[in-house]
Amino acid sequence: MQKIIKYTLFSALIATVGLQGCKDSYFDKLTNNPNQVAVPTLPGLLADVTFKSGINNYNVGSIVAPYVQYTANPSASAAGDTYQSIDFSSTWDQLYFAMADANELKKLAVSQNSSEYKGVANVLIAYNLTLVNDLWGDVPFSQAFDINNLFPKYDKQQDVYNSAMTLLDEAIVELAKTTSAVKLQAANDLIYGKVPSVATNERLYWLKFAYALKARLLNKVSKTAAYNPAAVLTALGSAFASNVEDAGMATFRERNPWAGVALANSQQSLGGWLSEQLIEQLKGGTAAPSDPRIAKITDKTVNNVYIGTVNGAGNKTPGANTTKDECYISQNSPWTSDTAPVYLVTFAELKFIEAEAAFATDKPRAYAAYLAGINANMDKLQVPATDPERIAYLADPRVSVGAAALTKDLIFREKYIATYLNPEAWNDARRFDYKYKDFTLPVNAVLTDYIRRIDYPQGERSKNGANVPADVVRTTKLWWDQ
Repeated sequence: MQKIIKYTLFSALIATVGLQGCKDSYFDKLTNNPNQVAVPTLPGLLADVTFKSGINNYNVGSIVAPYVQYTANPSASAAGDTYQSIDFSSTWDQLYFAMADANELKKLAVSQNSSEYKGVANVLIAYNLTLVNDLWGDVPFSQAFDINNLFPKYDKQQDVYNSAMTLLDEAIVELAKTTSAVKLQAANDLIYGKVPSVATNERLYWLKFAYALKARLLNKVSKTAAYNPAAVLTALGSAFASNVEDAGMATFRERNPWAGVALANSQQSLGGWLSEQLIEQLKGGTAAPSDPRIAKITDKTVNNVYIGTVNGAGNKTPGANTTKDECYISQNSPWTSDTAPVYLVTFAELKFIEAEAAFATDKPRAYAAYLAGINANMDKLQVPATDPERIAYLADPRVSVGAAALTKDLIFREKYIATYLNPEAWNDARRFDYKYKDFTLPVNAVLTDYIRRIDYPQGERSKNGANVPADVVRTTKLWWDQ
């Protein structure tokens, strides 16, 4: 932790060097002489933290993708597929770099009386803090950014969750104000500033983003006595109203990092193989019809079919890993192309949250939200509304079951598809106890049950070892997963 804090104070903004689309004079100066940035500015810090938050979505998404069986390794008994202990020190560091820089953004915003930048800083701290919390449980926060304390204590996991909620509530208050002394600058906002229809009123979209994250957090405690579906629905009422408002980051040094995985795969650096679980869900069968989204997510194999890789088992044809006889993350997909945004939260996800929250008390509302979530995701993946396969899918009695026959299983199944490669998918899998149809433990798994957490990174043990909690079995549930 001490290295993170010291480093981030000197390196804030450096990550923005070379970002596509940053053409204002500040970034021109930064590009010409990056080591001369002595005092970060609000616009510069905003670009820095929005960029890092998008990349952290990918970093964490790549960790959890094999746990929810979106991806699988072509080699048998691969560590991620089989729940082995892995050192994720780099991901830990990147999450804390982002939070430390966002904390600097917040302090600078307060000093300049900018309610807009302060609100955005709170949203970004809360987002990254939630990622840390969901991976490890107890983590440093209350003392994490005190430069005089190089060995911060670990806050209890529920306290960290509550801190994220407090940050979002404070963000909502700040972003509701219309008198900010310093307004957000679209050119430096890598989440909303690059969307022409949105950039003219960034403050309102960040406010919607704060409500979206609040609804997500309120819904995450669905297995606890604290769950309040009415509060979830209230938050959703002020969140996204369409796909246009999705929170996505699409400014990269070269390309979307998932597209980078696909490119590396095409050059024989294997990675990004898709799990049989995901492919079979999309291919359809007794539980659901063939899903037209499969062609927008991946490409057919050399044999002109869709085949996934069994987690833990490796390629079905040993020694033929370069034959392309199984499916991979695709650069042709609207979700993982070179220029596709990395989505932090989407409107489609929120509709499935609405369906779940309304399920017990208002089945017609839940059913309407469930169908809206499917359609929103279809639209996002650019499946035409007139596509015969889309029409057939939505008309199929296994999908269009009617309000009375709607089940939680259907909601979670469709949300699983809509949150493809998003870190939130692991939270859903744990809340749902991995009950997706035909979902099974990976072959050669080192645990006897599904993974529920990861081990603390070695880098943190070497820097703050006296405070790092003892690792527990990776099947041990977090507080909201009991």
